[in-house]
Amino acid sequence: MARLAQTAGLTDVQQEILSTVRDFVDKEIIPVATELEHRDEYPQAIVDGLRELGLFGLMIPEEYGGLGESLLTYALCVEEIARGWMSVSGIINTHFIVAYMLKQHGTQEQKDHFLPRMAAGEMRGAFSMSEPALGSDVSAITSKAVRDGDEYVLNGQKMWLTNGGTSSLVAVLVRSDEGHPEGTAPHKSMTTFLVEKEPGFGEVRPGLTIPGKIEKMGYKGVDTTELIMDGLRVPADRVLGGVTGRGFYQMMDGVEVGRVNVAARGCGVAQRAFELGVRYAQQRHTFGKPIAQHQAIQFKLAEMATKVEAAHAMMVNAARKKDSGERNDLEAGMAKYLASEYCKEVVEDAFRIHGGYGFSKEYEIERLYREAPMLLIGEGTAEIQKMIIGRRLLEEYRFQG
Repeated sequence: MARLAQTAGLTDVQQEILSTVRDFVDKEIIPVATELEHRDEYPQAIVDGLRELGLFGLMIPEEYGGLGESLLTYALCVEEIARGWMSVSGIINTHFIVAYMLKQHGTQEQKDHFLPRMAAGEMRGAFSMSEPALGSDVSAITSKAVRDGDEYVLNGQKMWLTNGGTSSLVAVLVRSDEGHPEGTAPHKSMTTFLVEKEPGFGEVRPGLTIPGKIEKMGYKGVDTTELIMDGLRVPADRVLGGVTGRGFYQMMDGVEVGRVNVAARGCGVAQRAFELGVRYAQQRHTFGKPIAQHQAIQFKLAEMATKVEAAHAMMVNAARKKDSGERNDLEAGMAKYLASEYCKEVVEDAFRIHGGYGFSKEYEIERLYREAPMLLIGEGTAEIQKMIIGRRLLEEYRFQG
């Protein structure tokens, strides 16, 4: 039987990249993922391997030392990596969002300065939008930048930074009222700053503190942190794109890439859950035969496989739409919503197939059961996705009466 979630129309180069990544996942990630996850240990050897494969430069243009591949290629690689261990895909996701934002919106000097080092994996990216008192309500951001000569002084507290400790470049969204009269819509007075820092925890540069890792139910190994700015001075030439007031749009462009990434992660985790479920169903015997021969289990496997296929198809469609240069917020929202919800359901079905053993830390499905919920909230909750989808549908199907 062919593997689930195959993608038609790939080039030979894309197929070779995916084959290489799949082999790496099978040999270097899956055998150690559960052990590392239980220890909440950063997978340095795996990250080094990804760097050797050139994956940190996958979407960065060749002129900056990257591979110049498409969002589709990246998403399919993420799907494979998440199939092995979702946390590893998180390590490269925020890196790619920042690289994408630089490629699309950075000044030439910013591209020349950052992208070659990011492509080589020497500089790792993180992006910072959320704050403790807000979730998806980006307009409520209170962190602020004030101009002081050739610098800006940043103050505020940010939350939920993936790679907050291990990164050396953070794209930070703050309010910047300079040049924007009172009463300007909040999203028109936000600016993205490119903040360089030392990897690690504590005060990583004057005025910037990464307190430590946030303890999480799942999504372990990768560091998730806060970021505290207290008189942080950033040169004016580190405003992304060189002009203030464009940060909200830059971040939303990056988040569309991130939503395709989250959809790809959901597809990868769901694939792995199906693989574990269908294998265990053929090994476990009840009432004199493998449980896979019971109709109830066959129905469950059929539903799981169909959900894997449907989520993969929507993720591929969203990636291809973005690659074409078209607006894809509708497709990205749909893909993220469907893939994360189906992932949760497929993982739970695989968990049920395992019975009591699914509750044991000896079995991989226990880890997946704790990881899947993060996808329901990452890059916007299901409710936010439905708001985006609903508004876009009303734009496309506006009644003329």
